[in-house]
Amino acid sequence: MSENMEQFLELSVSPLIPSLPDDVTVDIVARVPRSHYPTLSLVSKKFRKLIASPKLYKRRSQLGITQHCLYALLRNRDTGDCRFYILHRKLNSSNRLVIVRSLSPVSYRGSFVSVGSKVYVFNDVDALCIDCASHTAQPIPDMPQRISATPMPSRVANVIDGKVYLIGDSRFTFDRGVSWRKTVMVLDAETQTWEPVIRKEDMRVGPLWSDAVVMEDKICMRGIRESYSIVYDPKENKWEMNEVLNSKDWEGGCVVDDVLYYLDCSDKALRAYDPKQSRWSVVYGLDEFLAAETTQSKWANAVKCGEKKLALFFLKTHDGKKVICCAEIALERRQGGEIWGKMESFDAVIEDGGLFDVMKCVAVTV
Repeated sequence: MSENMEQFLELSVSPLIPSLPDDVTVDIVARVPRSHYPTLSLVSKKFRKLIASPKLYKRRSQLGITQHCLYALLRNRDTGDCRFYILHRKLNSSNRLVIVRSLSPVSYRGSFVSVGSKVYVFNDVDALCIDCASHTAQPIPDMPQRISATPMPSRVANVIDGKVYLIGDSRFTFDRGVSWRKTVMVLDAETQTWEPVIRKEDMRVGPLWSDAVVMEDKICMRGIRESYSIVYDPKENKWEMNEVLNSKDWEGGCVVDDVLYYLDCSDKALRAYDPKQSRWSVVYGLDEFLAAETTQSKWANAVKCGEKKLALFFLKTHDGKKVICCAEIALERRQGGEIWGKMESFDAVIEDGGLFDVMKCVAVTV
């Protein structure tokens, strides 16, 4: 924006905003849908500063008008850059994934989890905390003991009761050969302090993980080299295999109300695993949509995006070109235990879908 244009916009709002107390201005802006904030930040330097201020988001929280915001980590196949994109929701128009330019590229080799309005990043380059209110990043305080230099996909992070559990593999060499230990580090998100390290001896599984979720306060991890699912109970410090969970390839799944959901691209079905019943089922009501829209999809990423709701990101071909789509689905458990899904929105959120890979999706509350 040119300096003259910015001065013009400053003058255009001066009869309205400068005459109001700051608290009234904050109250007004707090009630504006957050999807309009990028536009408001262009009005003036004063608005730009307000949009990025913690005071605004604290007031939104007090007013009870916080909302779930979806972010996708996309890797550009041409440049190799991995950037954060935010899902811009628009009234009477299609939703779109828009790059967050204030956040620098990050390595895709790692794990990304959200706590409140923040996203924690652990990869082979960074350990960062991203504030999604201001779209700024800060380094996370040093870990008490680094996991040894194994490939970063072996690290997974999950959140239980406001604590970030970082699980990885430590490789130890001794006279008779090599031993692997599962290493658990715990970060208190509120105090930003690390708890003592916990170790577990060789689990007789490979060092790489493809996905991890939390159900019933237990961390469920899926292996990438072999077909196995392992469950870690932090309270009991116990590790165990789960054969039923392991029977499906649930990579790219998410948990809503302690039920794991993932899109089975082979059978074009949204599957659900209920740990209380220890069984898999199919989400009803989506057959026609999934058969029509996910026919060419070979991958999908699911993320919880509200109460009893999830979003699916997947690739499809539209008018001869590949696009990345986002479908938001409301979930309902009916009498008899059946789970039904209802489509709430469906948009092509990235037009040049063939240029990007969706590496991870996270949701925050802002």
